[in-house]
Amino acid sequence: MSFDQTTLTLYGAEWCEDSQRVKTYLEDNKLNFTYINVDLDRQSVRQVEEIQEGKRLTPTLVINETSVVNPSNAQIDSLLGLNHNHPRIRLFGADWCPDCHRAKAYLSDNGINYQYINIDVHRWAIPVLETINNGKRIIPTILINEQAYANPDNRVLRDLIGITQEAQTHLYDVAIIGGGAAGLTTAIYVQRDKFSSIVLEKKLIGGNASLTEKIENYPGFIDISGKELMNKMAEQARTYGAEIKLGVDVRKISFEDQIFHLETNLGDLTARSVVVAVGSTYKRLNIPGESDLLGAGIHFCATCDGAFYRDREVIVIGGGNSALEEGMFLARFCRKVSFVHYKPAFSATQTYTDKLTEFTNVAVYMNQTPKAFLSNEQGTFKALQVTDNTTGEVQEITADGVFLFVGLIPNTRFLAKTLDLNEQGFICTRPGSVETSVPGILAAGDCRLGAIAQVAAATGEGVVASFGVKAYLNQAMV
Repeated sequence: MSFDQTTLTLYGAEWCEDSQRVKTYLEDNKLNFTYINVDLDRQSVRQVEEIQEGKRLTPTLVINETSVVNPSNAQIDSLLGLNHNHPRIRLFGADWCPDCHRAKAYLSDNGINYQYINIDVHRWAIPVLETINNGKRIIPTILINEQAYANPDNRVLRDLIGITQEAQTHLYDVAIIGGGAAGLTTAIYVQRDKFSSIVLEKKLIGGNASLTEKIENYPGFIDISGKELMNKMAEQARTYGAEIKLGVDVRKISFEDQIFHLETNLGDLTARSVVVAVGSTYKRLNIPGESDLLGAGIHFCATCDGAFYRDREVIVIGGGNSALEEGMFLARFCRKVSFVHYKPAFSATQTYTDKLTEFTNVAVYMNQTPKAFLSNEQGTFKALQVTDNTTGEVQEITADGVFLFVGLIPNTRFLAKTLDLNEQGFICTRPGSVETSVPGILAAGDCRLGAIAQVAAATGEGVVASFGVKAYLNQAMV
């Protein structure tokens, strides 16, 4: 079955050498397209003028809603995801999707062309996406030739496409694992001290903060989107010379001959010191139906997936600041938002609970314990089953989707045999310090035991970590 909904229209002329070049190139690559000879179709002249705002230039290639004048063969490759030594790549995604940014960055970094199909721009792409994934809305979905893969990680992409990686031989002064506020701040400060650094981020620059629609408690900004703030930090780090790589999953850290060796999904690299700023991820409830419905109605990020539920009904599970903040974001465009919390009262600060009263399209179910996620005949979410903690009454809350905000767990599993961690996986550091149990490895941000899960606090820890790096490297040079 073909999932290619790309429409190609080429406006050209027989006397135009570039028109013939583009026409032949499309034919050689076995692409379906409509060729319109502007000399024979006078109406097409006016169409070309409209596309080019009054100009009459050939050839003009229209790819769905995008037009390009006299594209080179390389431009056609880039726009349509053609790769002469690798398969054709098409990526269904959205600009607000972290994993889409990760996959796009990985492909671009490795010189792989891909056709980007933005589901927010090309509305026809959503039913195609659902067909590919048996009713689920999973992005990125990547077509390699005609075979579909739902959100493949970079290692899988490498193997499927046949990308060969050269070993990393550069020795950095510091490898920073995590591209959130703590990691980026560390990079800014160590670069200013003339130490070379590389930031290794598994998914999206900014971590959880980049998925926050509005930050109102970061000094210097009355309010700013998390994405904008994180991008500013990344830009500043790059300005000072920091190298930032996305899609890098660090699997292991070892120490040999006074050098740290980092094993990653994209090969190994070496550094004289390490800062771990890997942040945390959202907890799951581990109740019936949850695993089956991930991506088919169950989500963990309103900013990422909320657009799927415009004018529809959703449930938000949780009672802390994140739950209320994300829920109120959803309430701005969803028909109804139902909050479910297992305690009699929200644990969020008064600021958030006061704001919640301003919304008329919300319902609140307090003292209710989620018991199961229920699906419909199509295998997508239809209702949340809850039990009243006081009466024991069981009821079903129906909705089109559900968002979970029930806590965080540190992304430190790969460090279990390297550093001292507590039972929850948080990195143990010396009192009043960011120094870990291994000299030369520092920890900063949400993954550190005792850290305050706020962007401003994370930047402060990044500063402290940079001073720790400087002290360690200066001592090592003595």
